[in-house]
Amino acid sequence: MREYSPDLTPPWKRARAVPEVPADPDLVVEVAGTDFCGAVVACEAGTVTLEDRFGKRRVFPLEPSGFLLEGAVVTLVRPVARASAGPRRTASGSIAVPGARARVARAGRIYVEGRHDAELVERVWGDDLRIEGVVVEYLEGVDHLPDVVAEFAPGPDARLGVLVDHLVPGSKESRIAAAVAGDDVLVLGHPYVDVWQAVKPSALGIAAWPEVPRGQDWKTGVCRALGWPEHPGAAWRHVLSRVTSYKDLEPALLGAVEHLIDHVTA
Repeated sequence: MREYSPDLTPPWKRARAVPEVPADPDLVVEVAGTDFCGAVVACEAGTVTLEDRFGKRRVFPLEPSGFLLEGAVVTLVRPVARASAGPRRTASGSIAVPGARARVARAGRIYVEGRHDAELVERVWGDDLRIEGVVVEYLEGVDHLPDVVAEFAPGPDARLGVLVDHLVPGSKESRIAAAVAGDDVLVLGHPYVDVWQAVKPSALGIAAWPEVPRGQDWKTGVCRALGWPEHPGAAWRHVLSRVTSYKDLEPALLGAVEHLIDHVTA
């Protein structure tokens, strides 16, 4: 009989298994041993293509322990295709229309404040907006809204919907919204300082969005509090990669966007 030999190595000295993580699109990782950080844009047999915040793409081999995810060593693996059961649904929860072509763009538009807002709306409602022919553009700040409305010249056949961050009573945003609102202009918003907060903390694996002291850049403060690299572009890639459907968003944003789509397509 073989004699039993217990492992007397202290637990803290034992090698830990490196987790395998599917290289899903938009997953943000760092390449071990380099300073390259990027989001997954493609994954083929044996390789993964990453795109950094400047739009530069590089191809890396899917080597064991070759990447860092939120500072932890991981092994990226090729995602497994999942068989569908029943009708496919879009990220917004609508039933997908296989083979549907994008409708010719309507005269109406939906404007959002910035690029991150536009990317989040596209992430969840992109399929629906293409079928409805609704184009989403961004303002680069709510201060530009009066000029945008004046130039757009909304009317019954060209309605305008606007999504505003931090739309709360008494705020600058609420005053600007009230000044431009009308029968053909609908301005709605959410109460959050930034659209990042419209993503549920549970989708990111955190208990809550941290409180950032007044006077401090909100995005920078969030990155510091959560221990993320102080790079808002990379942090946003991480946040956006965790949004897979409407279930990952707060009701305040969901209701506003759905209402704006209805307004523009009525």
